[in-house]
Amino acid sequence: MAHASTASEALHETMGMLKHAISIHTVEGEHQVPVLAAYLADKLKAGGFAAGDIEIIPVGETAALVARYRGTGEGKPILLSGHMDVVAANRKDWTRDPFTLVEENGYLYGRGSADMKTAAVVLVETLIRLKREGFKPRHDLILLLSGDEETAMASTRELAKRYHDAEFLLNADAGGGTLDPATGKPVVYEIQAAEKTYADFQIGLTSPGGHSSEPTADNAIYRLARIIDRVAAYQFPPMINQITRASLHATGTHTPGPLGAAMIRFAAHPDDAAAAATISADPAYVGQIRTTCVATMLNGGHALNALPQSASLNVNCRIFPGTPVASVRDTLIKVIDDKSASVTVLPPPPVDSPASPLRQDVIAAVTDAVHQRFPGVEVVPGMSAGASDSMYFRNAGVPSYGVDAAFTKPDDTFAHGLNEKLPASEVEAGLEFWHRVLVQLAK
Repeated sequence: MAHASTASEALHETMGMLKHAISIHTVEGEHQVPVLAAYLADKLKAGGFAAGDIEIIPVGETAALVARYRGTGEGKPILLSGHMDVVAANRKDWTRDPFTLVEENGYLYGRGSADMKTAAVVLVETLIRLKREGFKPRHDLILLLSGDEETAMASTRELAKRYHDAEFLLNADAGGGTLDPATGKPVVYEIQAAEKTYADFQIGLTSPGGHSSEPTADNAIYRLARIIDRVAAYQFPPMINQITRASLHATGTHTPGPLGAAMIRFAAHPDDAAAAATISADPAYVGQIRTTCVATMLNGGHALNALPQSASLNVNCRIFPGTPVASVRDTLIKVIDDKSASVTVLPPPPVDSPASPLRQDVIAAVTDAVHQRFPGVEVVPGMSAGASDSMYFRNAGVPSYGVDAAFTKPDDTFAHGLNEKLPASEVEAGLEFWHRVLVQLAK
């Protein structure tokens, strides 16, 4: 190989790309994902990729970016997954401009810093770095960056349709390391091998309506308010599987206080109601032991001076693996306890995402990269409470593993929220991580 550059040498170029990437408003409806895709494509071409090995796939107002790093063809391709789009951010609500990369107090602030423009840019830079080094993998490496992971996932479905004949997929948008909230020391690293099923249910009500000066007992908004209280009060029963048992035990071992003790007890005895209640009280972990359903959007009425003719509620559910979507709908109908209400599964149809087998080569490569930075940190399989692009590839038969390089504190990044941030240290760490993982798996 040619000169093997270091992660620190690649850092300056990476930060320049990240600054530009975050400045592009890749939110739904702004037609800017193709702009970012073209920018990254130009960077890849300048870094040694042939134009014929790069494709931008238009999908509605968004797009997907594909880049193939050609190997010797001795095995099926290894897929590298991420997304370019971000959740909307309102400048007046943020302390800083969400679309300007700002470094303060050891953090990088900006929409997409954590989810997940940093990781996408790190993947691009890592492939460029490997090109410069003259690395010749046995497997082709195919970078797949979707353009609407945060919304309809139409570009993800298109990518899975085209690239399902693969050895496995590594997703930079899932998994990752956990830091102790108090000390900042590494606790555990999870390889995401399973994820919950995403489903939106619309609860709809209708009323005759009429003039607001002549109110009646039949008011769709009042009935919906009572339904909301019932949904809010209900918890699905605790559940566990082989992956979450290992993850909870490992995390609990390194988590101080009642929460850590509850994790260990629940991993050993899933019928421990007190342990389940303690875990469920923590937003970062409730999704690890239950199906969760939460109200996310409201609509009702049609005029300020008229009785409502309709009212509706969106309930977003993250369904524990192995639980049928139909059974969750049935449970919601019982909880709602209003026969006049309709309960509809919204498109796109929920996608079953079976757990991926735990490949020893993937575990070994990721463990090596983690231990290079943090010797001895436990590496365990984990389940993601949220949905990622991996679900469509798992559904298509491609074993998929979430291997985000970053170590962060629980609920510290504010991904999807206000003032999103990522520890600045994770950029160079990500460059080192992905270089080691890809060289080991593809050599």
